[in-house]
Amino acid sequence: MADHAVSDDPQVQAQLDRLWSLSPGADILGLERITRLLERLDDPHHRLPPVFHVAGTNGKGSTCAFLRAALEADGRTVHVFTSPHLVRFNERIRIAGKLIDDAMLAAYLARVLDVAEGIGASFFEVTTAAAFLAFAEHDADACIIEVGLGGRLDATNVIVDPVVCGIAQLGIDHQAFLGDTLPVIAAEKAGIAKPGAALVTQRYDAALAPVMQDAADRAGTLWLAMGTAWDAAVYRDRVHYRDEQGHVDVPMPRLPGAHQVQNVALAIAMLRHQQAVPVSEAALKAAPLWAHWPARLQRLERGPLLAALPEAAEAWLDGGHNEAAGQAISAFFTADRLHSRQIQLVIGMLANKDMDSYLAPFGGRIAHIHALPVPGHDHHPPERFAAIAARWGIGCTAHDDPEAAIAAIAQDAAQAQDAAPIILIAGSLYMAGEILRLNGQLPD
Repeated sequence: MADHAVSDDPQVQAQLDRLWSLSPGADILGLERITRLLERLDDPHHRLPPVFHVAGTNGKGSTCAFLRAALEADGRTVHVFTSPHLVRFNERIRIAGKLIDDAMLAAYLARVLDVAEGIGASFFEVTTAAAFLAFAEHDADACIIEVGLGGRLDATNVIVDPVVCGIAQLGIDHQAFLGDTLPVIAAEKAGIAKPGAALVTQRYDAALAPVMQDAADRAGTLWLAMGTAWDAAVYRDRVHYRDEQGHVDVPMPRLPGAHQVQNVALAIAMLRHQQAVPVSEAALKAAPLWAHWPARLQRLERGPLLAALPEAAEAWLDGGHNEAAGQAISAFFTADRLHSRQIQLVIGMLANKDMDSYLAPFGGRIAHIHALPVPGHDHHPPERFAAIAARWGIGCTAHDDPEAAIAAIAQDAAQAQDAAPIILIAGSLYMAGEILRLNGQLPD
């Protein structure tokens, strides 16, 4: 699963070109290469601010966003490493609260690539090393690190002394790398557990309990699961969280979707089960409203891409691409939200994703499927989407690009005198990034 990145900045692009020439061009899990690379850089990962390490199939990025929001609401400066980027490579590395600028990014990539010869480091491993080097050389109160793929053998797992580890929702994804059963995948994710750092997780099926407990025991730490060590529930439009320290209630998350309640609760649990960076209750209450995470049920603005749509049209963007994501996204589009309307689905999906499982929860809510390619990647052909549309008794149209899909929806709305079509653009974070670029909504 090769990563893709280009930059408008010539200096950054020059380093990305160097990276492509050195990288094997695909994810190859393991810690040997990243360890050798970091050794040549004087082990910057041993000089990071207190690390919050987050894994999961879905929700880990949102959990990172809530962690950052709480820490910054308390006046802390925070380094953040996440992946993938949506539009600009810079989105992966945030230094003391700000996206890394082009000059600094080019310089750090160059420093890593200058010592990378002969290691065969992957795109993600070089990026991880550059982030750790930048974080080690800039002051901050905390460091939030999102796992790239899996956990146990992910490049970020060279971190030996996080202050807390968290695991968000678990599901079936990246089977070629992680296995095709939940216990096997859970074991890979739980491989981030470390001595002295609580392993804080969401609530999982009882069959996964032995896997989590074994990982915690091997690491010599505590497993703190939702429903046992801590819990959270929605009551009167507030999220009520409790653990052995007491109770706190916070506002409902600004990020749309019921699943975000679990993510904000996980972030609170992680913050309350570490002592390195104390966080006030006021900051915990601010986090659900401060957090922002693009392309996760994001309501799009009326930018250039959407200009032809009726004024009252709604357009939502989500990069989720597995069964659990499909369930969460479809659950957002309730009957009350749709108001007897059906969704115009604009979708492109990588060929290695299970589109049938993703789309199954949307049955009966889709008016028409608009199939798109995902440029630069192997993707499902329009015939696959057409077959599902035929089973559902609806239409399917293939388009060359998002502009054509939106133009078709606008034309159909005009002909049907539909003043308020509802559109969901979904299926791929790569495509989501292109949508944001075309609509002039660059993540900041």
